[in-house]
Amino acid sequence: MSTDVGTSADERESVAVDNPVDDREELTARMALLVEENERLRREYRRARQAEYRRTALGLAGCGIVAALAGVLFSDARPTLFTLAGIGLFAAVLTYFLTPERIVPASVGERAYAAFGTLGATIRSELGLSEETLYLPTDRSEDEFESVLLFVPQHADYELPDCSTLTAGFVVPDDERQRGIAVWPTGSGLYQEFRSQVGAIPETPDDLAVQLADALTDSFELADSVTSEVDTDGQSVTFGVVGSAFGSVERFDHPIASFVAVGFARSLNRVVSVEQVATEDDDRTDYVVRCSWG
Repeated sequence: MSTDVGTSADERESVAVDNPVDDREELTARMALLVEENERLRREYRRARQAEYRRTALGLAGCGIVAALAGVLFSDARPTLFTLAGIGLFAAVLTYFLTPERIVPASVGERAYAAFGTLGATIRSELGLSEETLYLPTDRSEDEFESVLLFVPQHADYELPDCSTLTAGFVVPDDERQRGIAVWPTGSGLYQEFRSQVGAIPETPDDLAVQLADALTDSFELADSVTSEVDTDGQSVTFGVVGSAFGSVERFDHPIASFVAVGFARSLNRVVSVEQVATEDDDRTDYVVRCSWG
């Protein structure tokens, strides 16, 4: 009897020792399966989005072919139908061959920006910087960035530093009122992309505001809708934002506010001050971004 008890105890000890190994192997196997499944779902998601673009291309091509055939049959409307056929086929070719290879969800971009926005807010709080946000055109440029720097002065009663020599980093000249921090804004790279798309930049604030608003919704898809209105004094413009893809526009150097501010600072070659506020009582907009250069 004692022998059986001892053997049973040894077996229990052996199972207790062996279980952690088995558990680790099981967890490792499950993790491998999860990684494989995650990758499979990503591939399926990319294929589904690409298939959606290609179905659109086929639909446009079908419309173009139908219009062309109708043009052959109906001579009276032939010019119009052939024009529609050409537009449909051309749009189909563009849609098919310009299908994006990689689609990044808005949530990924929002989380990537969130770290930068939190860092900027923390630096401003820890260093006791002012709430002023200024976008300064400079003579400095980088391949990836437009030559505009975001400057946050240390004191509310500030003076602007020398823009011709301003560089990114801590700004500590002899005059204390010119001290603060300067960073490359998130909108600088976006504005470079915007310039490559439109070619000629509008010269008037009204036309520039409209183009910047259209780029935010149509090109970059950073918002569902953006409206613009240049104030009567001609020294400021107000943007109404609905459906921000990157969350609250009130955060530090938010891409929407940063893009329009960089656009006006660079195009007008003026220092631009930015205010961002939520509009809880306004059903037409979620946020208001006001750029001033007076």
